[in-house]
Amino acid sequence: MDLNRLFLTFFGLGLSPKASGTVGSFGALILAIILLKVIPMETFFMLTVAISIIGIFEVNKYEAKTKTHDDKSIVIDEVAGMWISLVFSVSVAMELGFGYSYELSLILSFLTFRLFDIWKPSTIGYIDRKVKGGLGVMGDDILAGFASGALTSLILVGINRFFI
Repeated sequence: MDLNRLFLTFFGLGLSPKASGTVGSFGALILAIILLKVIPMETFFMLTVAISIIGIFEVNKYEAKTKTHDDKSIVIDEVAGMWISLVFSVSVAMELGFGYSYELSLILSFLTFRLFDIWKPSTIGYIDRKVKGGLGVMGDDILAGFASGALTSLILVGINRFFI
């Protein structure tokens, strides 16, 4: 497997025969948990931006080579979206700091990201249907990550305000 394919399938997780997007998102969550133990949030944010931008260009190269669009084995878009969600929700959880806020931010980010990625409401679905190339493949998941991060953060703030 060449480096491009290894990157796009997130070390082969996208090759899962079932639910490759969920498998890729879960793998991204596990790696994020490990990374956030050893690097600061600012570095994780920059890594997320880099993966998102590199992903657009690498998907463009892959699609030009294979003449396909949005191959189901490509899950680097799920990694970018999941990590964007985590940048927001984990940052909010760290500020709130109630007993289980960090763990809840991880769980809710995963669930809400998968919700937005599968459901594809509004602009997320428009990007998925209309935008071609790497920007189309990555764009809907990037936007789903922002929506997931915002919703998870709102839930955490609501829990902190009304239940803590």
